[in-house]
Parts: sequence; C-alpha cells; structure tokens
Amino acid sequence: MIKNILLIGLGGGLGSIARYATSQYADKYLSSVLPYGTFIANILGSLLIGVLLGYLVDHPSQNFKLLLVTGFCGGFTTFSTFTYENFSYLQNGQIGLFLLYTLGSVVIGLLTVFAGFNLVKLF
Repeated sequence: MIKNILLIGLGGGLGSIARYATSQYADKYLSSVLPYGTFIANILGSLLIGVLLGYLVDHPSQNFKLLLVTGFCGGFTTFSTFTYENFSYLQNGQIGLFLLYTLGSVVIGLLTVFAGFNLVKLF
C-alpha cells in the first residue's frame, strides 16, 4: 500500500510540474484569448493516457500504471481520465451511460463551480 501511494505521489508531482511548465510555455508563446495551457495539457494527457493504456494491454504492470496513468496523467490532467472512461463506455456500447456521464459531468461541474464561486460571497 505504501509503495502504491509513493508511486502515485511521485507520478502526480511530476505530472503537476509538467502541467505548470506547459501552461507557462503556452502563456508565453500563444495568444491569451483561450486557456491554451489547460487545453494543451488536457489534449496531451488524453493522448498519453491512451498510449499508456494501449501499451499496458501487452505489457501489464501495476507499478507502471500507478506511476504514469494514475499518478502522472492524474497530476497532469484529470481530463485524460474522464475521456478514457467515456471511451470505455463507447467501446462497450453503453451509449446511455456515456451520455449520462458526459453531460452530467459537464453540467454538474459547471453548476458546482458556479455554486462554489457564489458560496464564497456569502461569507
């Protein structure tokens, strides 16, 4: 259990650093009209989690998965996990669950950001 936590923590720390570097680079070299750093991290994270999970099919390793998939990709972006879970629903033909999870996550996520933002104003 401790080893797993350390692997996830190490990967997550490195992923967070990579996300920060990505955002800094994007802010420095790209227009600030859109949050390009977040967009780039989310898209790269989605690509990376797909590559890693594809690799793990033929080369299963719990340590590798914890370090890079759960840790690094989790620290770099949670969007990659979200897209992978939705991809799994589509692969399994679970269109209803795909729609429920996708729309629910986006709508409820936006509503909770709105609620949290306004909750602070009450105090």
